[in-house]
Amino acid sequence: MTGRPKPNALLWLLLSVAVIALDQWSKAWVLSSLPEYTAIPVIEGFWNWYRTYNTGAAFSFLADAGGWQIWFFSTLAVGIGGLLAFWLSRTARNDWRQALPYSLVIGGALGNVIDRLVHGHVVDFIQWHWRDHYWPAFNIADCAVVGGAIGIALFGLFDGKKKPA
Repeated sequence: MTGRPKPNALLWLLLSVAVIALDQWSKAWVLSSLPEYTAIPVIEGFWNWYRTYNTGAAFSFLADAGGWQIWFFSTLAVGIGGLLAFWLSRTARNDWRQALPYSLVIGGALGNVIDRLVHGHVVDFIQWHWRDHYWPAFNIADCAVVGGAIGIALFGLFDGKKKPA
């Protein structure tokens, strides 16, 4: 007699949907409200709104590659998102240490894919700086991907599971 299977973590994809919605809403606001390439201070000397575009990946990697990179990064993001969704299907629903970061990465990756396919570039608008040192502009999707990747790394290192002796 087999017991009922434990519910999987696919319900966590609702968090991915929320990340996509917040990301796309924020970018729609940026496109309708912020001028291009003009810093608007939020916290003087530290944080600006700064509407810019990225045709590449992190830190504008391959931004000037001629267009093929849009399809490459979109395919890569969809593939990674699919793999993480598969892993969610194999994860127990209450295992938030795996489900939370996977869901954040999926939502962030797909939020930027939408930009690439709709606009041909990713809309970035959060700019941090200290004096004359500026961090590359980023967006909500980027925050979700980075936060999820940090969670995957940290929870993978410190998962608390006892190793067999």
